[in-house]
Amino acid sequence: MSVYNHRPMVPTNQTRLLELLEAVKVEYDQLSQEAQITKSQRDEYEHKGKYKDVYALRWMEGASAMEINQYFTYSQQPNPGNECFSTDIVRFGANAANAKEAVTYEEEISRLRQQLDQMQHSGYQPSQQPDMKQSQPPQAPPPLTASPLTNVPHFGPPPPQQQQQQGQPPQHGSRPKSTLPPPPPPPSSSAVAPANQPNMGLNDLDPESVPANMKVEGQDWFALFNPKVPRYLKVDLVHTLDHDSVVCCVKFSMDGRFLAAGCNQATYIYDTITSTRVAVLQDETAGKDGDLYIRSVSFSPDGKYLATGAEDKRIRIWEIAKTRIRCVLSGHEQDIYSLEFSRDGRILVSGSGDRTTRIWDWVDAKCLHTLRINEVDQSDPGVTSIAISPDSRLVAAGSLDKMVRIWDAVSGTLLERLEGHKDSVYSVAFMPDGKTLVSGSLDKTLRMWQLGDRTNNSCIQVFSGHKDFVLSVATTPDDRWIVSGSKDRSVQFWHPRTGQTQFMLQGHKNSVISVATSPGRRPLFATGSGDNRARIWSYEPVTSS
Repeated sequence: MSVYNHRPMVPTNQTRLLELLEAVKVEYDQLSQEAQITKSQRDEYEHKGKYKDVYALRWMEGASAMEINQYFTYSQQPNPGNECFSTDIVRFGANAANAKEAVTYEEEISRLRQQLDQMQHSGYQPSQQPDMKQSQPPQAPPPLTASPLTNVPHFGPPPPQQQQQQGQPPQHGSRPKSTLPPPPPPPSSSAVAPANQPNMGLNDLDPESVPANMKVEGQDWFALFNPKVPRYLKVDLVHTLDHDSVVCCVKFSMDGRFLAAGCNQATYIYDTITSTRVAVLQDETAGKDGDLYIRSVSFSPDGKYLATGAEDKRIRIWEIAKTRIRCVLSGHEQDIYSLEFSRDGRILVSGSGDRTTRIWDWVDAKCLHTLRINEVDQSDPGVTSIAISPDSRLVAAGSLDKMVRIWDAVSGTLLERLEGHKDSVYSVAFMPDGKTLVSGSLDKTLRMWQLGDRTNNSCIQVFSGHKDFVLSVATTPDDRWIVSGSKDRSVQFWHPRTGQTQFMLQGHKNSVISVATSPGRRPLFATGSGDNRARIWSYEPVTSS
């Protein structure tokens, strides 16, 4: 399947619309049958009780929001006899995706019929006989010869495991300079775009229509820059880090010198300059028979310790230099999905599927506060992501119930509920000013919130352009850009005030599960993906010629 499945809409005549309707109808009928099979299989699997806690695997295989929410409801019911059959789960996820596509085709048929009726009522007549070769549903343009676009599919099921290329040496790009990107022109208060302003999606662009100076191609990646806004940045691949399993999370040390990547059974730490693997953190007492995905990692501010959270409900604090566990924090009743040290290093915050966010005195290994979601009307309030404000006073927690909650980190008091997303919130990140927050959701959007706003309009910006779930968000330390990773396999850089995309990067063959920006002097960001790769990228200012 080609990268670009979404061509710009062009005027069509009646014959072409009828042909499109017929083609869509045939595919819709086929998907409807598959949906019926899916329902039967789902009922059978649920009856047999073969599910285990595979939340991270659902990210990897690209499960739908409905599946994830159903899973959380099930997983919170105690059942020690549950077993994991990954092949059944993957098959079930693929069938559920077909069912979702069936609904999409039904909506497309309705839209095309309405368009045809409008054309008939307006007396439209085709100006020429259509070419029957073009009467089929629109196809993406053929890939360019020897172009990296053919190696980075945009949609479709994840590639088979045997097709993953393991053991390749790290790929090095040009070493980034220490300068940071120049800021866009200073915006006035009126420069902030309305929250409902539509944004042009770079995923919709035909790469051939983008000027040469607005796109970059590497060996197996490419980036498209938004032709409707000034170009401020250039992007390049610095390192490729291959693994034997899905990369669930990536995080830089505070000085930007090291990158941690959480995988199955182990966490790997790399030197960001040389790409050398400097440490492997693996708990030998946890056993190696089965999966134990490391879903969250965080460096202590001094870089001496790394906190890891896994699906065994335990938080391990590692002494990196000795690759040994300093202490274990226990108390969560479900998987640990998110971890973060405060800037001052005094506390560690964790988020879990057990409906709680916990604040820890990690030095003394004790829990200071348990921030629990108690709303009885929320059926799926598992916490998916947490973030600490730069001043260490606030804790933000995103959850499956579509909400973001703001807590006082000192007293444990709930301060705000941020509502607006139409599906589960998967990631949250503070802007460097500590007064605004960014969230990413399964509704395919990002939102920026003004904290402390007592009005009903705390959402000050909506970022639209991804074609699938937004799985991870981050902000650059200079306050100039927002970064997002998606199930659509792309990374996008957003202008926080205008809501416009600066560029869209395609550099993975599966969902981009995690993105992180470097707090160090070098302008770097990292991506972790279901294609078993972590990659380090540079983003630098465009130099004037």
